[in-house]
Amino acid sequence: MTYVSESFWHDAVNKATTDLFTFGYKNIVKPHFVFNHTPDVAHDQMIEFCRITKRIPPLMWLLRTMLDYTDPVLETNVMGVDFANPFGLSAGLDKNCDMTVLMDNAGFGFETVGSTTARPCAGNPKPWFHRLPEYDSMMVHVGLANDGSEKVIDRAEQAWTHAKSLQVSVSIARTNDELCGDLDEGIEDYCTSMRRVAGRTAMVEVNVSCPNTHVGEPFTADPNALDRLFTELDKIERPQPTLVKMPLNKPWGEFKELLDVLAEHNVQGVSIANLNKDRTGLEIPRDWEGGLSGGPCTVASEERIAQVYREYGDRFVIAGIGGVFTPQQAYRKIRNGSSLVMFISSLMYRGPQQITVLKRGLADLLKRDGFEHVSDAVGIDA
Repeated sequence: MTYVSESFWHDAVNKATTDLFTFGYKNIVKPHFVFNHTPDVAHDQMIEFCRITKRIPPLMWLLRTMLDYTDPVLETNVMGVDFANPFGLSAGLDKNCDMTVLMDNAGFGFETVGSTTARPCAGNPKPWFHRLPEYDSMMVHVGLANDGSEKVIDRAEQAWTHAKSLQVSVSIARTNDELCGDLDEGIEDYCTSMRRVAGRTAMVEVNVSCPNTHVGEPFTADPNALDRLFTELDKIERPQPTLVKMPLNKPWGEFKELLDVLAEHNVQGVSIANLNKDRTGLEIPRDWEGGLSGGPCTVASEERIAQVYREYGDRFVIAGIGGVFTPQQAYRKIRNGSSLVMFISSLMYRGPQQITVLKRGLADLLKRDGFEHVSDAVGIDA
């Protein structure tokens, strides 16, 4: 394999293309084609764009040739899975597995599809999104709208099978609809999706911390409920590693109780963390519902990642999420203990070339500090 970083001309073309995409997105696409629509409409248009363009192989080849930056320093093996780089699209954007072909050719190391649920789910009443550009944030209140895990997992398996280098994960959650019942019903909902996904993706994420459902977060409110859930999930054989998506706004003592429960089960990693529910110090209309993505998550997630790595680094792999807009922010998450780094808001506010900006920048930082591989820097500051 010839790496872009080792080819003078390919490297130069990649850098020039990235700069061109950055300029075009900031000055043309974002103001005239994205931000001139409501965020809900812009989201739907983006998904439709992905559905159409993924069927145009020459366009995908051009995207990969011009935008995908590769460097051996970024390659890593996490939980037995090989990644071309540690960057992934977090769950919450590509709920129905429409974006994987573009993510693959743009150069993402992995994508987490979903979250998806046992039953198809319409989600919450719209609007689902509100922009907060002054905070590099989106307020998200989708409520797990998706086509149901039977269909979504089929698509994810096909995407993973045909991907060039992208690893595909599926995030499963509890259906958010009027059929929700007691805790046993919720456990069976998760188990249904886990049975469907077993052996069909590179990884599976169990989302127990969605803040936008009408039944709340019963599995993070009570460690005993979490134990009951994973006791049942443990009965389902699955070869791929399992991560658990954790809440951000938990005191350390309560968070630690949840980790102690997970440590006794078939769980290899934790995704830290979900949307921020704390609006302290932010000027946000009272009637806007949902959790905060992006900027308001940056510092809190970095601190929680370091706490978890210090006490559980030998037990759990950490996938860091929340407010990654620069290579330096990604590097801090890695040095604090993240083996993988996920983002969404950065893609919305900065553009599709942001994956290249992050990879190129991280590679430079790793080499500057004398690391041969990204895995060597994991937890170095924790």
